Amino acid sequence: MSAPTGPSEADWAAAVAAVRQLPPDGRVLLICHVNPDGDALGSMLGFGLGLRRLGVRRMQATFPGPPEVPEPFRGLPGLELLVPAADADPQPDLVICFDAASDSRLGDLADRLTRAGTALVLDHHASNAGFGDVNLVDPAAAATSVVAEELLARLGVPLDAGIAECLYVALSTDTGSFRFDATTPAVHEMAARLLATGIRPGEISRRVFDSRPFGAVRLFGEVLGRARLEPAAAGGHGLVWTYATLDDLARHEQRPYVLEALIDPVRCTAEADVSCVVKQTGPDEWAVSLRSKGAMDVSRVAVALGGGGHRLAAGFTSRGTVDEVVDRIRAELAVPAAGGVDPQG
Repeated sequence: MSAPTGPSEADWAAAVAAVRQLPPDGRVLLICHVNPDGDALGSMLGFGLGLRRLGVRRMQATFPGPPEVPEPFRGLPGLELLVPAADADPQPDLVICFDAASDSRLGDLADRLTRAGTALVLDHHASNAGFGDVNLVDPAAAATSVVAEELLARLGVPLDAGIAECLYVALSTDTGSFRFDATTPAVHEMAARLLATGIRPGEISRRVFDSRPFGAVRLFGEVLGRARLEPAAAGGHGLVWTYATLDDLARHEQRPYVLEALIDPVRCTAEADVSCVVKQTGPDEWAVSLRSKGAMDVSRVAVALGGGGHRLAAGFTSRGTVDEVVDRIRAELAVPAAGGVDPQG
């Protein structure tokens, strides 16, 4: 099995044409995945600001689910482009999807893909099979913002501070503040281009990474206190996991977005390659975040359970009890990779 490859020159040309050939009154709808993270929102809003510089005026940005932007991202430029999913254009001329590994991550907005004149997908998940008319999917990219910046450059859009701040938030969040293995020289070169516009990395990092309500601190302490370590799981590489319920959120008066950062202290566990946080999203419904330090391919686990992602970071949604969900994860981690060797390893 060969490693996934990135977009061809024909793909890039088709994407440029899809934007350039919009009629003067063309309607554009930008969509990112449910429960948007920094890469999803930052790539979408940064690209939207770039389209505005090209003269696109009839444009909306949205995502499925409640129209609530997580607190760390409420200072992003371009938020005025956002509309609730219920108000999204039902039949745009061009729909552009950001950071979604599959159309299932678009929820009720997935129907826009078939209703639109053209559907363009920008993503970097290796599990993305390409669900648009034009697919710019680059598994080698550290973030979807890398793909977005490249397309903006090919469209002749110069970076300004607003675009750069959005793309910097996207890049820094998906690389874990430039700590993850995907942080290549090209990533730092892109960061340098963004910083050259005059954005303030210290201020951005404090807002995005180093600020959370005291209630969230208390919540994290409680949830981390119930973490479980299973050294024999994942083929002996070890699994550490914990869970958070809707009652936990209510008791500490917190919004669901605060749980997105919970995977970081869990994944620090030295005795486990695989870390997992199971977050309740409804009655018997859970959103699962998976991380690996390198021994296991968690995207394979996530895909088998209906989700997607990367080799070292993936997720899925599941139903049942917490124990049932973790049982499924445990069972998939015990299944040998096809051929015995991870093709991305």
